[in-house]
Order: sequence, then C-alpha cells, then structure tokens
Amino acid sequence: MITAAATASPSSQRVGGTFIHSHGTKVFVPDRIDSVQDAVNQARFSEKRWVWIEDEANGYVRAQIIKDSEKSPRSPRYGKIEVQYESGHTCLVSADKVYPMNPPKFDRVADMAELTHLNEPSVIHNLTLRYHAGEIYARCTYSGLFLAAVNPYRKLPIYSQEYIQSYRGRRRGELPPHIYAVADQAYHDMVHGGGDQSILITGESGAGKTENTKIVIQYLAAVANTAVRSEIEQQILQANPILEAFGNAQTIRNNNSSRFGKFIRIKFNNRSQICGANIEWYLLEKSRVHQQTRQERNYHVFYQLLSADESFKEDLLLGGKNARDYNFTKKSSITIEGVDDGEDFRNLIKSLDIMGLSEKEKFNLFRIVAAVLHLGDINVTPNFRDRADIRDFKSIERVCHLLGIPAQEFKKSLLSPRIKAGREWVNQDRSAEQVQASLVALAKTLYERNFGSLVERINKGLDGQKSMEEHQFIGVLDIAGFEIFDVNSFEQLCINYTNEKLQQFFNHSMFELEQEEYKNEQIEWSYIDFGLDLQPTINLIEKANPVGILSCLEEECIIPQGSDKGLLQKLNKEWGNNDKSDGKYQKNRFDDGFVVVHYAGKVEYSTQGWIEKNKDPLNEDVTRLLARSTQPYIGKLFEEYLHDNEPTSSPIVGDHNNVIEFSKLRKGTGSFRTVGQRHKQQLLALMNTLESTHPRFIRCILPNSRKRGGEIQNKLVLNQLRCNGVLEGIRICRKGFPNRLSFDDFRKRYEILCPDQLPADRFIYGRKACEILLDTMELDPERYRIGLTKVFFKATVLAELEEIRERHVANCMSGFQAMCRRYMARQKMTRKSRQTEAIKVMQRNARIYVTLREWPWWKVYAKLRSMNDVMKEEVKIKEQGQKIAQQENQIKEKTEEIQDLTTKYQELTSQQKDYADLVQSQQAMLRELEESKQALVDKLAAHEKEMEEATKQAEAQANMIARMHQDIQECSDDNEHLATQCKSLQSRNETLTARVEYLENENNRLSKEKENGADVLKKELDQLKKSSESQISILKVRS
Repeated sequence: MITAAATASPSSQRVGGTFIHSHGTKVFVPDRIDSVQDAVNQARFSEKRWVWIEDEANGYVRAQIIKDSEKSPRSPRYGKIEVQYESGHTCLVSADKVYPMNPPKFDRVADMAELTHLNEPSVIHNLTLRYHAGEIYARCTYSGLFLAAVNPYRKLPIYSQEYIQSYRGRRRGELPPHIYAVADQAYHDMVHGGGDQSILITGESGAGKTENTKIVIQYLAAVANTAVRSEIEQQILQANPILEAFGNAQTIRNNNSSRFGKFIRIKFNNRSQICGANIEWYLLEKSRVHQQTRQERNYHVFYQLLSADESFKEDLLLGGKNARDYNFTKKSSITIEGVDDGEDFRNLIKSLDIMGLSEKEKFNLFRIVAAVLHLGDINVTPNFRDRADIRDFKSIERVCHLLGIPAQEFKKSLLSPRIKAGREWVNQDRSAEQVQASLVALAKTLYERNFGSLVERINKGLDGQKSMEEHQFIGVLDIAGFEIFDVNSFEQLCINYTNEKLQQFFNHSMFELEQEEYKNEQIEWSYIDFGLDLQPTINLIEKANPVGILSCLEEECIIPQGSDKGLLQKLNKEWGNNDKSDGKYQKNRFDDGFVVVHYAGKVEYSTQGWIEKNKDPLNEDVTRLLARSTQPYIGKLFEEYLHDNEPTSSPIVGDHNNVIEFSKLRKGTGSFRTVGQRHKQQLLALMNTLESTHPRFIRCILPNSRKRGGEIQNKLVLNQLRCNGVLEGIRICRKGFPNRLSFDDFRKRYEILCPDQLPADRFIYGRKACEILLDTMELDPERYRIGLTKVFFKATVLAELEEIRERHVANCMSGFQAMCRRYMARQKMTRKSRQTEAIKVMQRNARIYVTLREWPWWKVYAKLRSMNDVMKEEVKIKEQGQKIAQQENQIKEKTEEIQDLTTKYQELTSQQKDYADLVQSQQAMLRELEESKQALVDKLAAHEKEMEEATKQAEAQANMIARMHQDIQECSDDNEHLATQCKSLQSRNETLTARVEYLENENNRLSKEKENGADVLKKELDQLKKSSESQISILKVRS
C-alpha cells in the first residue's frame, strides 16, 4: 500500500541541474552527485561489450560478448554468439536472444523513451534501479502522458502537502516523475481550454490502482479547493472509503484489492472549481460473495458489520456471532494484520453521514448485507425422492424477515418454483444442488443490486443538484488489468476484452501525438494507425458478422438446447481457419476451450459454465416475491419483476428439466440483456466517453508476490509490462523516431566528429549545418529525418553516435594525454638540468670560499672589520645629533605658527558671535513681517468674501427686478388680450378700459416705488385677471 509521510518538498532537495531539449520539450536533468562513480562505471562499461541475455529464471541477465555472431547452417537467420556471464561461465547463445545494453549514463533515467536501446531488459533494468532508489514513478513515452508506477509496499514521504504545492503548476520534466505531475497536467490542460480530460489507471491486483486513484482525487481536490465547494470535495473524498468497504476485499497479492472497475467523473465549473462528481462501475466480482480461498476474504463490509455494536447487529439478527459463524465468511481469512474492522465500520458510518444518507438508508444497505450472510446459512438437503428440502425453517424466517417477504412462499418458490411451459404454468421440483445454486445466485444478485443502488445514492449526493455551472470534467478510470491465469473463464474474457479496447485506445492516442509532431516538423512520414494492430483480436471477440465470441455466446444462450460444448463447436467451425482469424484464434488441444492471441500473449479459455454465467439465471418466483416486498427498498431493487405475467390458472405439478429464464436486467423496455451484452454496451459507452477526452495513462506494477518492499521479481514485472502495454508502447516507439535533438544541440554535441566541415569564421544555418554533419558521417537517410527545428532519429541511432563520439573523444584525450606527458617529461628534464648547473655553481663557490678563508690578507681584513664597525657607529651618532637640532628648530617654528593661528581663531570666534546675534535679530524681524503679512492676507480674504456676497446680493436683486419687469410685461399682454376679447361688450369694455388706464398710471407710479408697491400691483392684476376670466366665461355660457 502506498502511504504518505511528511517531508520536505522535492524542490528543496534538489542539488542542481540543467534544462535540455527532450522530444520537443525542455526537460530538467538533475546533476549527478557522484560524478566520480559515474566516470568509473562508464570506463568499466567501455572496456567490454556488455549485453543482456534471455534467462528462464530471471528473465534477463548481464553478459559480455567474447566472439561475434557467425551464421550457422542450421539457423541461417540467426547466428551464434559466444558470451561470458558475470559468474565467469561462457556459452554460445542465439543472436535473437541477445539485446544491447545502454551505457551507465542512462541508469535511472526518468523518461524511459530516452533510452537509446529500447528493449525489454533495458526497461526492467531501469525500473529496478529507480525502484531500489525509492523512485517508484517513471515516464514511459515521449509524450509524457504514460506513467509507470511500481507499488513500493512501504511508506514513502512523497505525498505530503508540500509535494502537492511543489508540483502545482510545474512544467513536465521540471520535477521528477510523479502521479501529481500527471494530475496537475490534466487539470492545467482543462483550465486552459484543453477540453475534458481522463486518467486511466490499470494494473493487476496488488499493483496499487486503488491507492493511486485516491491520490489523484486528493490532488485534484487540493488544487481546486475553495471554501464554497469544500462540502462537495469532502464528499468526493469520503466516497472512496464507502466504495472500498462494499467493493474491495483481501486477495493473495493485496489486502485492499478493488474487485470492480470504476470511472469517477469529477466535474468543474467555469471557474475551475469542483461542482460535482459521478461514478460509473463495471464488472463487480459477484462470485467473491460466496467463494474465497483461505488467504483471501469476502468484501470488507461483511467483516466490518460483524464487528459492529451488538445492539446494531441484533436489529439485523446477527447478534452474538462473528465471521467464523457464517458459511460465506468462515472459510476465508478472518482478519488482516494492522486492520481494525470495528474502527473501519465506525469510519464507514461517518463517511455515509458525510454523504448525506439517512439512518433508514444506512440500515437498508446493511439489511441486504445481513440477508446475504443468512442466505449462506440455509441448509438444503435431499429427501428420500432426491428432491430438495429445507428442514431448518428458522434460517428462512431470518432471511424473509430482513427481505420483507412471506417465509412459506419463499420456501415454496425455492423448492418448486413456477415456470411457464408453453401457455401453462407448472411447478418444477428442484434438486438440492439446484436450490443451493439458486440461493447462491440470489445472494450474488442481492449484493450486486445493493452495490449498484449504493453507487446511485452516492452519485445523487455528489451531483444531486445538477448545477448549471457544470463546464468540464476530469475522469479517473480504475479498472483491472490484463489477466492470464491457469484457468481462464468468461470473467477473464470480459476483462481482457476491455483491456484490448483500452490498449487500442492507448496506441492510437499515444502515437497520434507523435505523428502530429512529425506533421508539424514537416518530415517524411507515412501515417500509421497502430490501433489497427489490435483490431483482429477485437473483431474476434465482438464482431457480429462473421459471428464473434460474444455474438456466438448470445446465440447459444437464446436457443433452448444451447450448451457450452455447442458454443465451442460453433467457434471452432467459424474461426478455426487461421487465415480467417489472422492467427488470433487457436483450437485447444484438449477440446475443452480455445486460445486467443492477445497483445499481452496467448490466453487459453475454458468454456465450462459460460452459458449459465452469461445468462446469470435467477429464480423468477423469488424475484416476484422480492418485487412485492413490504420493504420499499427491497421492492425497488426488483421493481422490473413487479409486472411479470402471473399464472392464469392453478399450477400444474410436474417434473420438467427446462432451464429457468436468465436474469432480466431491464430499464423499462422489457428487453432481456445478458451479462455479455450489458458489458459490451457499458464498454462502448466508456470508450465513447474516453475518446471525447484528452487521456493520460498510469500503469501500476506489482513488484513481487510476497508484498515486500524493495524486492523486484523480474519475471513477474516482465509479464506485467507486457500485459499493461508498456512494452507495446515501446514497440510503437521503435516504429517512429523516438530520439530527437534540436539543431543547436546536435551541432554542439557531434560537431567534434567532423571538425573541419563547418567553417568557424562565417555564419551557417542550423539545418544546413546538420545536413553537412550527417552527410559527412555517412548515416543512412532512412534512420533519421530533418525537420524544421529538430533532427529525428530511429531507436539505437543516438547510441551508435554516442559510441563513435566516445571513441573519438577517447582518441583525442589519448593524444592530449600524450602531449601532456611529453610536456611534463620535458619540464622534468629541464628542471633536472637546471638543478645540475646550480649544484656545479654551488660547488665552485664553496671551493672559492675555502681557498679565501686560508688567505693571510683575508685574515687581516677579518681582524680590522670590528674597528671599522666602531667608526661607523660614531659617524651615525654625529648624524643623529644633527637631525635632533634640525627637529628642534622645526618644533620652534611650528609653535610660533600655532600661537598665530590661536589668535586668529579667537578673533574669528568673536566675529562669529556678532554675526549670530545679527542673524537672530533679522529672524525676529522676519517673523514679525510674516505675521503682519498673514494678517493682511486674512483681511483681504475677508473683504473679498464680503465683496462676493455683495455681488451675489446685487445680482439677486437685479434678477428680482428683471422678473418683476417680466411679470409686468406679461400682465400687459394679458390685458391687451382681454381688451380684444371684450370688444363685443361695449359698456363693460369702456369700464374695463378706464380701469386699465387707471392701473397703468398706477403701474408707472408703482415702478418708482419698487420696494413696497410690486406686491400690491401683482395682487390687483391677479384679481383683475380672475374677474375678467370669470366675466368672459359667463359671457360664453350666455352665448
């Protein structure tokens, strides 16, 4: 199991590195810490020709070539090569079993597509080195969308919050391969307009699919986390424990193996926030409900329920018992080391609460689980007529109480169910084996439908509101990988058929990106659809004309006398011809099955029991009882049987061998669907969904079968690499040009091979330079292509160029070392000659000194040399006395200068004081002037304000006078108008005219007295106007 632990982020652990161009992308390459050891390994590798040799026990082993291949007359295609193993043993090996080995500098490479020798042993070797170094993830293709994940079986400190933040928003290759990088790339592409995304996680049991699925979901919830959506994200995270309880179990290779496939669709709104989710499930392993080995367990929920509180167990009639007391669990491994089923049950209840399930809904889920346990305890025995009988009626009562159906009718339906024979309904007596099979089928169906109902309820909780904000989604597919067992049955065909379709989708998706880059670089390339490589096998399984395996199985299930043997005969007749099946179908030598050649290898299928498994038969009498159950939840699970035809007359008792109709999985249309049909339709819908997304692939690998960390079993890993499609991807990679370098990188690295071809004193274009270099190297044009910005190479071409370059560099280094040694030798000889000359000079001087020391005049000189010293001292004393006298004179002169300067300083100090007093007085006067200036400014502002107010008042008065003049003018106009209207009334008009004249005179007088007469005039004018209007109105009425 992969678990997280706190640690520092990867960015803080990096020592250093650089970015290089790798397959169209700048990739970060960390610095090698132990460069000395790398150099030693490279030198050791270059000494011998190391290769990989096929080995039965270990897959592949290391060896060195002693003698090259020679053609053998018995084997003209492949010769024999003499090799020596690391143990020292030598032997002759066929050349087709020898594979080249990559140089040590490619050890632990993060992207295995960069291996110069792309072969099976190189991939396994690289994965092993990375696994032992704690690097469980590795990229497997040029596009970076294919990740291999090896289960570490120990805690690794690479899933902390710091790691999540470190991988968030990073470019591919900037950090080591990680599942976080895949999830972040999917989220980034979705946010930036890349459309819907999908992550396909496959692998066999124990490889870590479930854990990696949880890690992807946790990462997406972390990077899209918002306060508003925290409840939805919490529900998405809590859906996993619920599905694990009901859908996971302990297997031989894994303590928490997912026994069903699921596609989790995480929905995002236009703000890139999680707004919902949806879960689709596939191929639930129903047979585990009643059958497990001693090293395995039933589904976790059975053991968790039996570890619950006694009060809760008593409500389900499970009180006082444990897993050892029930037939469906007692033959399994009861406990798992380090797992507390009671605590897991409490966590399951909490998860159901977070998901929003009510107490009744939770009880109904566990009601079905308890009923399945009780169904397994119904003991069926034969009576004296070899007919089935159930003597322990209490066991039936417990089941019927939980399911809400009558006990007597349930027993009768089990022992002698009603079937339709023609137009009549008859009772068919059943044997003990038939009844027991019916009970097992009922238990499996109850558990499967309960599981399906649980998933629907989870989907309702995750996406119940159907928000209009839904914009895009990221889908996570967790499904079982390719399976090849000793005995392969119908279940393995369905799983392998699914993986064939997924591998075809992978082949098309992965190399489609590569060919798109070829197109962008405008290199010569003929389009290849690698999905067609798997089409013959897919046609063999699903094709309707000619009849494929599934279609033939459907036909055999429909006919009354259909059998497994008849199915096999039809298949052998239809596909037995190798030309027709393209060699994908082969007959079984024991004539009890057939062989299908899948991409992962040959799989031998046994057809025993295929008809019954495909029909998935149920006792329809029992299903009709369940449809009418008093428990609404039970009735809803079997509601499609509610309207089945009932017998129209009394049943006729008889003994018939007719097979009961198979299970009807209907959606309101009444049509029958077998297991194969349903799986084919589900797979078609899944593939349509995946094809509408931008996919990424994670292949989980089981390192060993003993669940031990740090151990790699090469044969087991090799088998998984073939089944997971990793080696298929490598095969596709060999078809194209997996290695590429930019023009600049190619010129810098390989110009050393043609030093005189490119002039250094003038400019030359990168493409032209690469063409000159490649032509000079005499490389086969079919092994490379020159694009617009890069040079593309076939597999192994760069390895050959690297070997040539290393030899050339080695020759250059040998010449350089020879020159260095020559220079050092000459320097040493020069130093020796100089030392000889110096010794001769020293010897000559020594001899001269000895001769001089014995000379008499030298002795006299030696005695007089002391007196010469005394005279020299006296001369020195006189010179010192003269210097002292000079210094005293200088001191006296300096003293006088100091006194003069002191006097000047005092004078300047007094002057400075006077100036300071003057400055202070001036500053005081300045302050007074400033204060007076400010007062004048304030007065001026006040006067200006008063002037503005006076101006405003004058303007207001002028406006008032103007309005008064206007009012007077309006009144005059009104008066004239009234005068014209009143001409017909002469007598009245004269009076009014006189009045108007009077008023005009009064108006002239009032204009001189504007201050107090305007209001009076206005009132009189208003009164006059009103009276005039009234008079006019009266006149109009009279007229």
